[in-house]
Amino acid sequence: MKYQGIIFDLDGVICSTDQYHYLAWKALADKLGIYFDETINNRLRGVSRMASLEIVLERYDGVLTDEEKEAAATEKNELYRKLLARMSPADLAPEVKETLDALRRKGLLLAIGSSSKNAKFILGQIGLGDYFDKISDGTNISRSKPDPEVFLKAAEFLGLEPGVCLVVEDAKAGIQAARAAGMDAAAIGDAVACGLATYNLSTFRDLLDCVD
Repeated sequence: MKYQGIIFDLDGVICSTDQYHYLAWKALADKLGIYFDETINNRLRGVSRMASLEIVLERYDGVLTDEEKEAAATEKNELYRKLLARMSPADLAPEVKETLDALRRKGLLLAIGSSSKNAKFILGQIGLGDYFDKISDGTNISRSKPDPEVFLKAAEFLGLEPGVCLVVEDAKAGIQAARAAGMDAAAIGDAVACGLATYNLSTFRDLLDCVD
């Protein structure tokens, strides 16, 4: 096979937590008197928590100290985790699990490459806590996508060279990160429109056609 490992973004690929992110950021923005809508929220996809906060603060009239920014980001994350607690294995689409199982039967190593510091918690909520071979997430990186660090770390954790890994992403920043890492990329959802991916997927199951 062309690839030995598949690295998946989490949110928007394996499952969707966009609405929970939106509700948490909206609550924080409302508290600070900042206008926030779904269009702004879409700019936060694949972006680290602190970088996301800076985007939210673009419309803020005042100035927050570094300490106040840390406190705001922590407050958002605490609300987000409370919302994530509503998730369950029902939030994992059967097509996703069936495709993951099929990839594993082909002998491929599977990893998560996510900027989220909540990746392990989310995976546990949807019943995939111990499923992936390795997890590279916001707890082990210092630079968020489109920097390739999260995917290069995932490949390193798998013991694979970047060139034999395929990244699955739903955001332009993630596709850019994969290309910067020297990896092929499969785009799904909104990422298809960027035109930068090696493959464009209509459904998650289409991934099987990319690895044969």
